[in-house]
Amino acid sequence: MGWIDGRVVTRRAWTESLVSLGIEAALPAFEPGQFVRLGLAVDGEIVGRPYSLVNAPGPGPLEVVFDVVPGGPLSPRLAALQPGDAVQVGSAAYGFMVLSEMPEGRDLWLIATGTGVGPFVSILESEAAWQRFENLRLVHGVRHASERVYRDRLLAIEARRGGRFRTLSFVSREACEDAQAGRIPAAIADGRLAASAGLALDPRHARLMLCGNPGLVRDAQAALAPAGFRRHRRREPGQILVEEYWSDD
Repeated sequence: MGWIDGRVVTRRAWTESLVSLGIEAALPAFEPGQFVRLGLAVDGEIVGRPYSLVNAPGPGPLEVVFDVVPGGPLSPRLAALQPGDAVQVGSAAYGFMVLSEMPEGRDLWLIATGTGVGPFVSILESEAAWQRFENLRLVHGVRHASERVYRDRLLAIEARRGGRFRTLSFVSREACEDAQAGRIPAAIADGRLAASAGLALDPRHARLMLCGNPGLVRDAQAALAPAGFRRHRRREPGQILVEEYWSDD
C-alpha cells in the first residue's frame, strides 16, 4: 500500500492526551467503520499507524481521533501537527467492522470505549445504518467525562432521529450527572444497559458492534453469551462484530 499527500486543516485537543485532526487528502471511497493509515517521516522513514475515520464518506476532510501515548513513535508527533502541516495518508481504507459484514437484524447497538467511538460516529452520520435498522443505540464508556469525544455530534443525531436513536455514557472514575457509573459489561450482565436504553438485548433482533480496549471486547462478549449472542464470522454467522482498538502508540 502506498501513500498520498495530506494536509491538516483542523485540530481539536479534547484533553492533553486526546486529539482530533481534520485532514484534506484525496482518499478513494471507503465504508463507514474503516481505518486509514497516517504516517510521518521519522529518521528518514515513514512511521505509520492505522486510525479509524470519524467522518462519513463524501466530500469534506478526513477526520481521526487518537490518544497520545507518551514516548510513542507517532502519536506525539501527530498531536503536535497544526493546520497547514503535511501528513501522509494511506492510499486506501480497510477493515471489516462495517455494516456490509453485519447480518440482518432490527436493532443496532454500537458499544465503544475511549476513541473506539470514532468509527461509530462515521456509521451514524451515514444513511446506510438508518435504512437497515429500526432502532439504534450508541454506548460509550470512558474514565473521565472530558473524554466523551463527539458527544455534541451524537446528541445532535439523537435530536434529529427522535425515538429511533439514543446515546448513553458510562464514566468509571468520577461522578457525572448525565452518565452512568461503572463499566459497560457489568451493566450488560445485570440488565441496567437494556433498561436504560429502553431496548431489549435480544439475539433474535439485536446486532452489536464492539470497538474498544481488549477488556471491553472480552468482557462484553462474556456478558452477552448467556443470552445466546456470539461473535460473527463469515463461516459462522453471529450477532457481534468486534474491533480491538488498542495501540502502544
